[in-house]
Amino acid sequence: MLKELHLSLSLVLVFACGLLYQLTLRSQCFFACLPPFTSPQGLEGLLRNGRSIVFIETSERLEPPPLVSCAVESAAKIYQEQPILFFMKGLSNATQMTSNTSSYPAFSLLSAINNVFFVPLDMKTLFEDTPLFSWYTKVNSSREKHWLHVSSDASRLAIIWKYGGVYMDTDVISIRPIPEENFLAAQGSQHSSNGVFGFLPHHPFLWACMENFVEHYNSGIWGNQGPKLMTRMLKIWCRLKDFQGLGDLKCLNISFLHPQRFYPIPYPEWRRYYQVWDRDLSFNDSYALHLWNFMNREGKTVVRGSNSLVENLYQKHCPETYRVLIQGAEGTVSRKSGKGNR
Repeated sequence: MLKELHLSLSLVLVFACGLLYQLTLRSQCFFACLPPFTSPQGLEGLLRNGRSIVFIETSERLEPPPLVSCAVESAAKIYQEQPILFFMKGLSNATQMTSNTSSYPAFSLLSAINNVFFVPLDMKTLFEDTPLFSWYTKVNSSREKHWLHVSSDASRLAIIWKYGGVYMDTDVISIRPIPEENFLAAQGSQHSSNGVFGFLPHHPFLWACMENFVEHYNSGIWGNQGPKLMTRMLKIWCRLKDFQGLGDLKCLNISFLHPQRFYPIPYPEWRRYYQVWDRDLSFNDSYALHLWNFMNREGKTVVRGSNSLVENLYQKHCPETYRVLIQGAEGTVSRKSGKGNR
């Protein structure tokens, strides 16, 4: 009798511990919120439909800064029915996060959005069965001047080629849905960006880009594996013309989107994002805004009450990031849908 009672109590305890573990994953994100634990279909299931929005972090950083948090939250808000996947180099399946949300406020608030998933970035596995694998197994990352950027350039090509979807840099704030499936973003006339692009799975253009990445690898030239790669490949595939008005260009089944779609403020004028909002800037022709964070070596940030353009963008497109990380409001982050506050 005692043995049966002991066994029953043990089973109840195991069940209770399992239930508590699942609750902590959902409510407080005590551990990294990975798709196998938060989504019944798992990572492959999330990626299978080719409609994911993808962000990448190639450093070991786990706590996203405010701009990164805003980029991810704004995407979740715009693409409510699509998975938002944040691949992080510093994350592994064994990663444990503190239960104190004040230590990881951005990670916590993003984990609380139902369609946001944090995924470990395992480059060696990712590059298997692509032209990038031989390059990755030979390159000495410790001697690479721009390794964080170069490895990100490679990773985004492989992820979108394998699974499809839209890649976005972590300083891109989404403001309305992108209506295209196969597209590149122009940052100037006949110059492509690689900060935003989207393709269906196994598109031959991306395979050709990965081959060119390896054949013409030169990490000493800034952007050679990124926007310059996209530009030279686009010129091989298409006879590029200058944009006429605000119309996009079409080549085969690839749309080359007008600079107004993502780069209405060109990089020499990036400081305008941190100046008082000029209400003449409506961005009615834009799908998202690239804030050129790489240019921000002055460390400009969002200042509460400044009425800067970037503050207004945060308030409208990533209100939770603004509330938690800019205003510093106290409160528990609860699990919610990707709708956010409109």
